[in-house]
Amino acid sequence: MDDVQRLLAYEQIRQLAARYALALDSRDLDALCALFVPDVRVTREESGRAALRASFATQLAPLGVTILNVGTHVIDLLDADHATGHVYCKGEIQEGPRWLHQAILYRDVYERRDGTWYFARRRHDLWYGANVGANPAGLPPANWPERSYGSGTVPGIWETWREFHRIPDEDA
Repeated sequence: MDDVQRLLAYEQIRQLAARYALALDSRDLDALCALFVPDVRVTREESGRAALRASFATQLAPLGVTILNVGTHVIDLLDADHATGHVYCKGEIQEGPRWLHQAILYRDVYERRDGTWYFARRRHDLWYGANVGANPAGLPPANWPERSYGSGTVPGIWETWREFHRIPDEDA
């Protein structure tokens, strides 16, 4: 790979991590699963994006709001079509009445197919998960810019979020 090809690969792979966070937080499971190779292994018995979608739906069903903030991202290009990476992520997660902070390490395997980079595998490891004293999901509306504290409009602004949780569109 020449320098430009290498830089392009780094940027496309970085976008995978960022798009993963946005798709997961907005519960856009179609966009989330499209970031993975079509034949992604989900379990020993299951593979493919449909199985991955079902797995994500099950994992995310008990959660409310999630906020993934991608940080450090180290990418090792193995060749023109294969790479590995480590992604640091800070997460805020609503789990029932609890609000959690997590420090996450994703260990990734990337593969380029037909000129597009995908996740071939993504492993989620925790440094820690800890309860936060106050659950911000129960706060009254902030009505920004009136107040800088309270609940905001995200994630309810995303149609995919409302569909995932079967929440009617207030504007409809």
